[in-house]
Amino acid sequence: MKKFLITGGAGFIPSSIADKLLENPDNFVVCVDNFLTGEKWKVPTHKNCKFIKCDVNHYDEIAAIMTAYKFDYVFHYAAVVGVKRTLENPVMVLEDLQGIENVLRLSKNTGVKRVFYSSSSEVYGEPVHLPQHEHTTPLNSRLPYAIVKNVGEAYCRSFKQEFDLDYTILRFFNTYGPKQSTDFVMSKFIDAALKNEPITIYGDGSQTRTFFYIQDNLDATIKMLEEDLVVNDVINVGNDRISTIKELAELIIEKTGSSSEIIYLPPLKEGDMTRRQPDVEKLKTILDRPFTLLEEGMDKVIEARKERMKANA
Repeated sequence: MKKFLITGGAGFIPSSIADKLLENPDNFVVCVDNFLTGEKWKVPTHKNCKFIKCDVNHYDEIAAIMTAYKFDYVFHYAAVVGVKRTLENPVMVLEDLQGIENVLRLSKNTGVKRVFYSSSSEVYGEPVHLPQHEHTTPLNSRLPYAIVKNVGEAYCRSFKQEFDLDYTILRFFNTYGPKQSTDFVMSKFIDAALKNEPITIYGDGSQTRTFFYIQDNLDATIKMLEEDLVVNDVINVGNDRISTIKELAELIIEKTGSSSEIIYLPPLKEGDMTRRQPDVEKLKTILDRPFTLLEEGMDKVIEARKERMKANA
């Protein structure tokens, strides 16, 4: 039986990768989370899944778990997330560096075969060219969140060089899906539209983003795991179809039949990049099928969030 550790396991993408891994009866998964932003309901309830409340930034807590289980693979997804939260809590964001070092140090000491590290499109900062390529686009963001992700990537490379610990760096671009929290634009807009509440946009809404459906993210990641792809390398995990934030809000209003109005707020002083689009040639080769259309993925999220609202009513 293969043993997997997923940090941040009560979060959207980490709990979803746990769900996917548990489809294989030969996999055993341990999810850890400190519930800063994670939610217990997202953690799989499965006989091959164990949840342990833990803050990976505290060495003693995560060391006890990693020493006891001796995992084969680690998905280090735990982090302080959300643009507003990371801007308002820069010191807390920087503390995640300790968690990265803890996980890597314990991985090399306990026989972990490969660490999957969740980086972010934020490392690119304001783009100098589009699409943003893994190896030729400069990483120029100075925000604490992006700096931490960039330093985390350097940690992975350093531990490979010095201790021969294999890694895969996943630079995520706006993955969305039914479990996503309202800290993120897609879910925030959908929830507001379903309640016929105003949808608020920072600036004029002309900033561009790409949106990648969770199933595509999971299928690509599992393939990288099972076929030993992108070993000791970095890959953009996202869609190359761009939409403006205004277009996203308008599409959500149309699809939900909402009476929500769009309200424009002053632009954020920092942290809201004007453009974002990944180079996904490497990802397309791995996934080897078309990406889920935005409209199709959005329909699934809308239905899921309708059901959750009913359940919580």
